[in-house]
Amino acid sequence: MTSNLEDQLLALRQEGEAAIASADTLERLEELRVNYLGKKGQLGALLRSMGQMSAEERPKIGAIANTVKEAIQNSLDQQRTALESAQIEAQLESETLDVTMPGIYRPQGRIHPLNGIIDQALDIFVGMGYTVAQGSEMETDYYNFEALNTPPDHPARDMQDTFYLPDGNLLRTHTSSVQIRYMEKEEPPIRIVAPGRVYRRDDVDATHSAVFHQIELLAIDEGLTFTDLKGTVKVFLQAIFGDLPIRFRASYFPFTEPSAEVDLQWNGRWLEVMGCGMVDPNVLKSVGYDPEVYSGFAAGFGVERFAMVLHQIDDIRRLYNSDLRFLQQF
Repeated sequence: MTSNLEDQLLALRQEGEAAIASADTLERLEELRVNYLGKKGQLGALLRSMGQMSAEERPKIGAIANTVKEAIQNSLDQQRTALESAQIEAQLESETLDVTMPGIYRPQGRIHPLNGIIDQALDIFVGMGYTVAQGSEMETDYYNFEALNTPPDHPARDMQDTFYLPDGNLLRTHTSSVQIRYMEKEEPPIRIVAPGRVYRRDDVDATHSAVFHQIELLAIDEGLTFTDLKGTVKVFLQAIFGDLPIRFRASYFPFTEPSAEVDLQWNGRWLEVMGCGMVDPNVLKSVGYDPEVYSGFAAGFGVERFAMVLHQIDDIRRLYNSDLRFLQQF
């Protein structure tokens, strides 16, 4: 009985070590551990027959059984270490980056032509000492019209067909409202440039949009004259368009007096590009400035107009359609 059981234990060891050495996955290795060393495994089945042995035989078989168990367990540990190492190496190899390979192409983003004009204009004015000021696109009638010398019955309101809101407010028709709010909070001297979206009830076509962008500038100080205005406008326009002929034509705006339109000779013809003028004394009074002490000038232009001229765009709607074929040109 003892010799037979001893032979079975030694045969189990050889069989187990061979099977474990050939296991190629951690899952298969776990199956072998359960098969040989589990509660219902082969080693346990052999040891249960020890109950039929004499007291003298049991220690000897027990020692052999422990040796077999340790040998199989050692084989399991070694094979597990080898399989885990191989798994890690395979993962590292699959995740290794070849830095000599060409990168994946990602198309580079481009600045929208409107943003490009705004950025360029602000850089020029900031370089001349102006501060960028911004305000809400929803305004009150007072800041959009009355404080700018345009009372309710003023005919100039017909020049700007306005989007009124149910609460009595409106969508600003120009960024001049930013100037009023800024002047109410600050004392002269003031030099600000105000970019932003504005809204008017225009029929949308190749040259008009109900939503567009303006940039306006304002300077308030003692002793400012129309000459200062002309010099500022000339420096700005020549920085954008180059050294081209510029002319000023008399015009009318309710918040400036005198007022002028600014034309630029572009490709052999005169183009209207800006409106400007000296700040009306009534506007200065509305913000608490003494017009006997301070004077100022203001000017403004449509960003879309500049973009269409500079980039020879034939339809303003192209600026809003998000057509990549169009935008990739810039």
